[in-house]
Amino acid sequence: MALTQGELKELLASHGLRPSRALGQNFVVDHNTLRRIVRLAGIEPEDQVVEVGAGLGALTIELAETGAHVTAVEIDKRLVPLLRSQVGVLPVRVVEADATRLDWETLLHSGKHRQGHSTSGWKLVANLPYNVAVPVVARVLDEAPNVLSMLVMVQREVGERLVASPGDSSYGAVSVKLAYHATARVVGEVPASVFVPKPRVASSLVRIVRRETVAVDPVQVSPQRLFSVVRSGFAHRRKMLRGALAGVVSPEAFAAAGVDPTVRAQELSVEQWGRLAAFDEVGEASGRSM
Repeated sequence: MALTQGELKELLASHGLRPSRALGQNFVVDHNTLRRIVRLAGIEPEDQVVEVGAGLGALTIELAETGAHVTAVEIDKRLVPLLRSQVGVLPVRVVEADATRLDWETLLHSGKHRQGHSTSGWKLVANLPYNVAVPVVARVLDEAPNVLSMLVMVQREVGERLVASPGDSSYGAVSVKLAYHATARVVGEVPASVFVPKPRVASSLVRIVRRETVAVDPVQVSPQRLFSVVRSGFAHRRKMLRGALAGVVSPEAFAAAGVDPTVRAQELSVEQWGRLAAFDEVGEASGRSM
């Protein structure tokens, strides 16, 4: 159950605490919003759930009360004792860690071992501040293949970047990474009024579901090569690709990949990026024919 605005402020004040602007802390004080997040995340009994940015545990409790096994990650060492006291005897493991730096494989493996649950798949739920949203989502996609789905609450602008398609103004390198690993869509909007302190922007709920296989065959082109090319292209997004990728792919690679060299980075799908990246800087295929 979410604390009311008054209860939250009283709890923090009783421990000499206040929300950290540096950590982007905005606590949800609306029970309907918490229930909505749990529903949209598809949480069911016995699920393995990792929550990033657990804060004071309002969402953590909602997740655990479904019968799921929850690993709650919180960076703020000031809040961790309060978080532990809030979740009480519920099936919650509290981990003090920075989600942008932690070892995801170790975290999820130890969580499964501790809780004695046999499923290999995890669901991630998170309320992510603006400055860490993209790094956290990207690291989970790259480093935690057993996280099969995510429901993240992010600033609306970040949500637009995560779900953008080729040609959209928000489409960028992170959009390509999402498309490589998963499908993503905005499943709801969250007004600023449900948070304390109240942020200056609205938030979006983004549902991310990992693909069974990545969009570009890693035998044909490695992820390292692919995203090196993608980053180079978007580093000069106003340039035509033949200029943005000079020295990265050969001029002959465009014709071989069926990509117009006069388009810009934001116009290419992940599959087109894959075809371009399959050719090295001297125009030879870096893997098998695509």
